[in-house]
Amino acid sequence: MPTELEELVGFIADPKPEIRALATEHLVPYSTSQPSIFKVDSLKPVKNLKLLIKDHPKIAEHVITILINLAADREILESLATDEKFLDEVLRQIIIATEPNANLLSMLLANLAKWDSIKRVLTKKQPSPTELGSNDLVLNQLVDLFVKGADGSYNKNADFDHLAYLFADLTKHAEIRQYFVQKQDYDGVIPITKLKVFTEYKSNVRRKGVASTLKNVAFDVPSHPLFLSEDDIDILPYVLLPIMGNEEYDEEEMMSMLPDLQLLPPDKQRDNDPNIIQTHVETLLLLSSTREGREHMRNVKVYPIIRETHLRVDDEGVRDACERLVQVLMRDEADPDKADRVKEIGQDGNEDDDDQIVEV
Repeated sequence: MPTELEELVGFIADPKPEIRALATEHLVPYSTSQPSIFKVDSLKPVKNLKLLIKDHPKIAEHVITILINLAADREILESLATDEKFLDEVLRQIIIATEPNANLLSMLLANLAKWDSIKRVLTKKQPSPTELGSNDLVLNQLVDLFVKGADGSYNKNADFDHLAYLFADLTKHAEIRQYFVQKQDYDGVIPITKLKVFTEYKSNVRRKGVASTLKNVAFDVPSHPLFLSEDDIDILPYVLLPIMGNEEYDEEEMMSMLPDLQLLPPDKQRDNDPNIIQTHVETLLLLSSTREGREHMRNVKVYPIIRETHLRVDDEGVRDACERLVQVLMRDEADPDKADRVKEIGQDGNEDDDDQIVEV
């Protein structure tokens, strides 16, 4: 005989919307505490939930929240991430300017990206709303949504911050990294340059996801000249500013720094999240993997900034990253002992917060 909870799960697919609304609302907490109740009958409850993301907005809100939480289960994650029609529906809904659950859909996409095959979003296309100003490539739409949607300026119901976590996971794949460094025909812009401007944004989620995305894209060593060129990606000011505070430098050091880093205001504060600072320093370490990158960073006085960061940030991870970068920047280029900095950092180490399943 089914338990009350099992009966409640059965009401997910009830033909009466008021019954579906009550059932899904009451099931939200169980999506984190007892996910197994959604796995009965070969995941039939999950299959029903996938259909209901198009339901009445209030029902859909509960449904999407449940799916966000259930994505922590590997079997359910596979069911969600490999379902083409479901993924297409999520992507269709999220770009609608009046979609009330757009933020939840952003979180759901971020969690789906934990499944490697989501990288197939790279080749997906769909019509773009006129107000978004994008083209039919879904990845371009998501980047434009992230940029134009900040502060609720595209959709009053959403800020799309969690798309930063989606990009962070997608850029673990080489083909996605390639996309982010290639100028797009429809607007003539390199996608990664649209994200870099958020390294000092107020949202910790957005800053953290963007920092990880920049770091992952920096694993593409052939693109390093683009990263360092002022006429292309020009990444250094956006990576260095968040790790700088109001410390003073001697005149010779300061005048050799990049223009955007000179004469900072006395109330300038470095990022308050040591994980973000560590990620930015590791991005610099990746960019030091070529001699050209190291020479450029020496010329624009990156070392003094790292020196001050090491002194002022009381965090073991930050200090370790700073020490590794200093060793690279200060060593003799004639030294035959040249470690592979890209492999040293690696992408399979400790997961940052943006690598975790989001729960609601």
